[in-house]
Amino acid sequence: MADFGGTDLEGFRAEAREWIAANFPAGLKGRANPMMREERAKPDADQDAWRIAMGAKGWGVPTWPAAYGGGGLSPAEGRVVQQELNRAGAYNPIGGMGVMMFGPTLLEYGTEAQKQEHIPPIVRGEIAWCQGFSEPGAGSDLASLQTKAVDKGDHFEINGQKIWTSGAQYADWCFCLVRTDTSKKHEGISFVLFTMHQPGVEVRPIPLIAGSSPFCETFFTDARAEKKDLVGPLNGGWTIAKRLLQHERSGLTGAGGGLGGGGKPLEQLAKDYVGVDAKGRIADSDLRTRLINNAINWRAFQQTAIRAMMESKGNAGPSSATSIMKNAGTQLIQERHEMTLEIMGHQGLGWEGDEFTKDELEAVRGWLFGKAFTIFGGSQEVQSNIVSKRILGLPDLTQNH
Repeated sequence: MADFGGTDLEGFRAEAREWIAANFPAGLKGRANPMMREERAKPDADQDAWRIAMGAKGWGVPTWPAAYGGGGLSPAEGRVVQQELNRAGAYNPIGGMGVMMFGPTLLEYGTEAQKQEHIPPIVRGEIAWCQGFSEPGAGSDLASLQTKAVDKGDHFEINGQKIWTSGAQYADWCFCLVRTDTSKKHEGISFVLFTMHQPGVEVRPIPLIAGSSPFCETFFTDARAEKKDLVGPLNGGWTIAKRLLQHERSGLTGAGGGLGGGGKPLEQLAKDYVGVDAKGRIADSDLRTRLINNAINWRAFQQTAIRAMMESKGNAGPSSATSIMKNAGTQLIQERHEMTLEIMGHQGLGWEGDEFTKDELEAVRGWLFGKAFTIFGGSQEVQSNIVSKRILGLPDLTQNH
C-alpha cells in the first residue's frame, strides 16, 4: 500500500513489519502503554525489553536525526512505522514531554553539547521531563511569570512556583521559563534546564475530578540550574517557549501521537452494548449516524494533519496552524468520550465496584479527564485568538479597551 502522497514504500513497509514482528513481545499485544497510565507502575520484563529495542532502533522518534540516536527516517517512512505498530497491536514505548515538545525544540535551539547530552536519553526512553511554564498568576498570560533565576556565577539560583506541571512527580528533569530581567516582560524571560532530583525542588500532586493527579504544583527554593543548561541567549527564552508550545499543540491534537486513538472502536462498542438490527447494523439509527460522522471527521482531521506536516519544509516545523488543529482535534476527542459513555449507559457511570468492568471504570475517568483537553496546552479561547491574529490577520480586539 502506498503511503500518503503516492510514494511507493513497500520495501520499507516489509522491513518495518518484519522488525516489529521479531521484537514486539506477544504478551504486550493490545495492552495499554504504561507511560499513559497515572500510577506509572514499574515496567515488567516485556515492557522493558520493548522500550530498549525501540530505543536502540530509534523508531520511538523515527524522524529525529540518527546522529542523536533517532531513526533518521523521512516523514513518510515515519508514518509507515506508526501504521505497522498499529497493525501489530503495538504501542510506541518512547514518549512523554521529552518527545512531544522538549526534544524537537532542543534540536532547533540547543547547542551541540546540549543535544549530545539530552537527546539520546530521550530517544532511549531513559529520562522523563516536565514543563515549568504556568504559574498561579501566569496562565493565559504566560509572559507575566515571576519565577526568578538569579545569576550566581557558575549557575542560576531559582526561586518561585509553577503550577500544572504535568508528570512532575515522575520527572527527572524540567525545562523551565524563568525571569532573568525584571525590567522587561517578554524580553526578560530565559529558558533553562535543571534536574528535579535536588533539595530545592518540592512537588505536590493536585487531585482532579477524574481521580488521578497528572498535574502538580511545584515549588523552587534556591534550586540550581547550571549555566551550560541555559538554552538560547539570556533573556531570549520567550521565542523558544513559543516554538515549544507549537510542538505541544501539535502533539495534543493526536496528529503527533498525543490524545487521539486507543481503546475498542466505537462501532464495535456500540454493537456490544446497544445491539444490532436484523442487518447486523448498530440498532440505534441516530447513534449510528453520529458515529459515522465522528469517524469521517476524525479521518479528515488526520489527513489534514498529515498534509500540514508534509507542507512544512526543512526545519520549518509546526506553525500557527497547530492552533486550528488543537481546537479541532480536542473537540473530536471529547465527542468520542461523550459517545462512549452514552453507548455504555449506566455501566459507563460507575466509579468502583465489581459490577463494572475495568474498561467501564476507565471510560468514566477518561470522560472526566477529557474535559481538560480544551483547556491545557492553551485553552480553546487562546487558540482562537492566535488563529484570529496570526492566520486571519484580524485586529486584536482585546487591546482596544
